[in-house]
Amino acid sequence: MGRAGRACGVSAVKSKRVPRAVREQQMLDAAVRTFARRGYRAASMDEIAEVAGVSKPLVYLYLNSKEELFSAVIRRESAALVEAVTAAVEPDAPADRQLWSGLTGFFAHTAEHPDGWAVLHQQARTHGEPFALEVAAMRAEIVRFVTELIGAAAQEAGCVGELADREVAGLAHALVGAAESLAEWANVRTDEDASGEQEQEQEQEQEQEQEREGERERQRPAAKDTAATLMNFAWAGLGRLMDGERWAPEA
Repeated sequence: MGRAGRACGVSAVKSKRVPRAVREQQMLDAAVRTFARRGYRAASMDEIAEVAGVSKPLVYLYLNSKEELFSAVIRRESAALVEAVTAAVEPDAPADRQLWSGLTGFFAHTAEHPDGWAVLHQQARTHGEPFALEVAAMRAEIVRFVTELIGAAAQEAGCVGELADREVAGLAHALVGAAESLAEWANVRTDEDASGEQEQEQEQEQEQEQEREGERERQRPAAKDTAATLMNFAWAGLGRLMDGERWAPEA
């Protein structure tokens, strides 16, 4: 009787399954980590399955192929980044404060999710369609959002007619590009880091990666400081532009 009860208990434990949605997120987490560290071409489904703690057939069952898995990763990380930026903006604050808070949200998110940012900024852009198109759509959404903020700043400064829509859009593209470059400088792993890891045993790799991540964390500027750096670079010029001052080359 006792033996039967124990057998029943073991069976009940074995039959307990992780919900599909939870398991899928575990796979995506493992894929983000692997793609960021190995690169898209070198990353294998075997390693992704191992990191996720599941079998390779289960990864294929849920996400069909390496290409679809990579696309799913890009969509998830893109949506999370856009949400972080828009949620960080203080809606009732002055225009400069809104822009600064949005930039702070961007830098905070990329610092907290460096693997996700590496996938978006390094991997997805370099492997053609449809991956590059997924990232371009995310970037376009952020540019539209920043365009609205700069447009609101122009309206607040009373110079709506002086700044053409095309010029505002150009300023937004320049600001987003500068933010991406700063995020890469602050957060993204180098190719040297990745290639060095590929030559190590798994235990040594994890230990050394933790040491490197700790060193990067100590050297990484705070998100607010990085946002302030960009504001000091960009907003002073925007402020002068909105005051009617324009640069022009000497004749």
